Formats: sequence, C-alpha cells, structure tokens
Amino acid sequence: MASTFALIHTGSLLIPVFAQLAKENLPGIDVFHMLDESLIRNTIAAGELTKTTVRRLVGMIASAREAGADAVMVTCSSIGEGTAEARRLFDFPILRVDEPLAEAAVGMGKRIGVAATLRTTLEPTIRLLRDTAERAGKKVEIVPKLSEGAFECLLAGDPQRHDRMLAGSLAELRKEVDVIVLAQASMARIAAQFSGSEGPPMLSSPELAIRRAREVLVSQTAAAR
Repeated sequence: MASTFALIHTGSLLIPVFAQLAKENLPGIDVFHMLDESLIRNTIAAGELTKTTVRRLVGMIASAREAGADAVMVTCSSIGEGTAEARRLFDFPILRVDEPLAEAAVGMGKRIGVAATLRTTLEPTIRLLRDTAERAGKKVEIVPKLSEGAFECLLAGDPQRHDRMLAGSLAELRKEVDVIVLAQASMARIAAQFSGSEGPPMLSSPELAIRRAREVLVSQTAAAR
C-alpha cells in the first residue's frame, strides 16, 4: 500500500495524536502534516466558517496534492464543511474527520449528545449528524452541550482546566442520551476518563477517521492495480 496521506490541522496539539494513530494503522503509508492555526482562529472570530477561510482551506488541500498526497484529511470539525467545496473541485479523496464519527453515532442511538467547546464546532456537527441520519432514514434527537471557555484554556496552555470543564459537562450529558459525540478531535483524550464506567458510549473522531483513511487508501491502491 504505497501511498501518501496528508493531514491538515488547525492546532498543533493534534499532530502527535494523528501521527501515532497513523503509525499504528497506516503501515507503509507516507504521512505528512500541514498546520495553520489562523484557520480556526479566524473562524472563531467570525463566528462561522467564512468564504475566505474556505478558499484558504481549498488552497491548502491543493498544496497537499501538489506535494504528492493521494488523499487528504481535514482534522478540524469547525472548518470541515469546507471539504464540500474541495470535493467539487478535485478528483482525489478528501476526508472530513467527523464523518465516520457521525455515521457511528447515528447507528448507535436515537438520542445523541453532542459535546463541544466551540460553538463553531457544535453547530456544524449537529448539521452533519442530522444529514447523516436523514441519509440513513433514521430519526434522531440531538442534545447539545457546550463547554464555553474550555477551548480558550487549551489555547492558553492550560489543558488540565480544559479537561476538568469538559469532564463536568460530559458527566451531565451522560444522564440524558444514548450515545455521546465528542465534536472536536482535541477532546478525544477525555473519553479515557470515562472508560469502564457505566453510561452511554462516548465516541471521538481521530481513531474512527484514521480507520476510514485506511479503507480509502487500500481501495485506492487496489483500483490502481
């Protein structure tokens, strides 16, 4: 499976997370990372994903392709909807980190909790879940939970406070739903705190996304033979 895979990040903390997952799940794949924190910062400042940010994201995807990538993944859910425009323009796989997450959640329960630390991630995640459920012919109820201020703690270099705030929100949300979606890849490590305890399953995007990348890359390699 000789392929090249690029990941586009908006936060440096995610690079080692995805690098380790790629090492474990993508043997033989050449992986490289691209980082632009201004994409998420500008999205937060605007309160939404703007056309300018979408154009810049498309430019990064084009750059990854020119650098040799056979497939590209956008690991930030706040800008994930920008992949739709890129998919219209390019004819190679462009993956959105939270799509496998949404599919798994819709398959596991009707009452889905969505935990986020950014409104700019919460809203597109809810839209993705509703679209995914509609395509699957299922009716779901979305229960959102926003931990306001937690992401700012992460940016300020205080991940411990971020984790405490998020854990408190999750403890409340677990009482209300069948399954919980951790809307941001940066939240994945929180799930370990609840491992083995009673309550609904808690899904995070990184591992599911890398597994999907493997499926895509294997299929792509087989088709080229």
